[in-house]
Amino acid sequence: MSHAYVDRLSKQEDVETMARHVQAGEVRAVARVITWLENREPTGTAVLKQLAPPEQRATVLGITGYPGTGKSTMIDQLITAYRRVGKTVGVLAVDISSPLTGGAVLGDRVRMQRHADDPGVYIRSMATRGQFGGLARATRDALQVLEAAAYDVILIETVGVGQSDIEVVSVAETVIALVAPGLGDAVQAMKAGLLEVANIVVVNKGDRDGADAAVRDLREWYPHVLRTVAVKGEGIPELLAMIAEQQRLQDLAHAPNGQTGVRLRGS
Repeated sequence: MSHAYVDRLSKQEDVETMARHVQAGEVRAVARVITWLENREPTGTAVLKQLAPPEQRATVLGITGYPGTGKSTMIDQLITAYRRVGKTVGVLAVDISSPLTGGAVLGDRVRMQRHADDPGVYIRSMATRGQFGGLARATRDALQVLEAAAYDVILIETVGVGQSDIEVVSVAETVIALVAPGLGDAVQAMKAGLLEVANIVVVNKGDRDGADAAVRDLREWYPHVLRTVAVKGEGIPELLAMIAEQQRLQDLAHAPNGQTGVRLRGS
């Protein structure tokens, strides 16, 4: 048996072993494979091809909106809420790239770090690396890895650059767009692409002046508008109920012969 054949066999066994570790939900394997995919290493692509889709699809939520609307705080509250009911949570938080290193500028969000020691939570910051549309180049592949690892809920936080920040609709079944009173973004959101892709519009920081007007104005344009104060946890139960209803309606729309439980993203 040639050395070349043995080397190829060994690499294939390594790929299959890593795929099994990912599907067993091992965090170190998940992190390593996502790093390979970000760096465009062939091993990452090879592992990705070995990953079988889970029996139960994850609930994939996109969190988008303008800077300053409190997206990271909202995600922190959603993590807490889903963990309370026993669901595992994966987070892909997209940041702008450092001009020096090409890595994510903010790194893993400070507000989310209280979940860092929770084995049921995986948080990953991903740099855009020049990618437009609010997502990182490897976001779709990383999502496939987290789904294979059987996370129940996957939250994708976009980079938050404004009206071009709408690519999240291609990877998330439910998109939540955040606006905040006093930032001038409620009116801008109506003119931009956010409301065209959002399933739910959230007026966060709803204890500020102008929140009533923002909610009223947005409801003239969009039916699913909710007020929250994420830093205080206000409105989070209502948001979870609205998300669940969106998921239920999508299940009904996509399930064959009226059977629920299977969602086909992008259909």
